[in-house]
Amino acid sequence: MKRRADGAVEVEEDALDMLASVIGHLRGPGEVRAFLEDLCTPAELEAMTDRWRVVPLLAQGIPYREIHERTHVSVTTIGRVARTIERGAGGYGQALKRSRVRAA
Repeated sequence: MKRRADGAVEVEEDALDMLASVIGHLRGPGEVRAFLEDLCTPAELEAMTDRWRVVPLLAQGIPYREIHERTHVSVTTIGRVARTIERGAGGYGQALKRSRVRAA
């Protein structure tokens, strides 16, 4: 991602497509985990896992405060994930449908 002169963030589509393709070609959770651990900092991994942990709970209609109590993820992050579920590209919903993840 690059910051434009006007302050907006721009993603290089070709680079993002290449990254998505690489992830799509990995075989199984072990390979994906190893790739993510190499690619991301511990803080980035924590942020991503926090976001994903709240997705199944939001899908069940559990209130933000209860999700926070169960997961210790900030209410701000929970709200951000909820907005992305509503207005995003549909990735959370698709991943949730394909996963066997159950709420914590």
